[in-house]
Amino acid sequence: MCSTGGHRRIVHIAGPGVSQEGEVRRATYERTMRSRGLTPVVLDGDWTPASGFAAGRSLDVTAVDAVFAGNDQMALGVLHAFAEEGLRVPDDIAVVGFDDIPEAAHFTPPLTTVRQDFQAMGERVLASARALLEGGQHDEALLQPELVVRRSS
Repeated sequence: MCSTGGHRRIVHIAGPGVSQEGEVRRATYERTMRSRGLTPVVLDGDWTPASGFAAGRSLDVTAVDAVFAGNDQMALGVLHAFAEEGLRVPDDIAVVGFDDIPEAAHFTPPLTTVRQDFQAMGERVLASARALLEGGQHDEALLQPELVVRRSS
């Protein structure tokens, strides 16, 4: 997340604290917000659409410009909650997810999300395991995610 897209009041719906991925995404969101002089606001989720729906329903949308959900499933729940409240995404509030699941392009509206290359991640894990078993070095470089802009932002 290198840009806020002009939004200044961005809420993050985080994955569960027991999840390494959830904690990394939360920490990155908080660091990015603070680096831009913005106040981070985090709601807890559990990766499910139901937790995204509950978080979306709990928001004071007059105090929020955008929601960054820790995964696309929670973003789906947020979109559902906002639709029930009569909010227009992205006109009233923007929503961004994470993972770019195949269904993300078919949400209403299609979800802006952060794509991870799961195949490359799997290949990297296998190569690292093989290198460790053979006593060699493994690659610790991080894979670069890609922002996929669709109509929810």
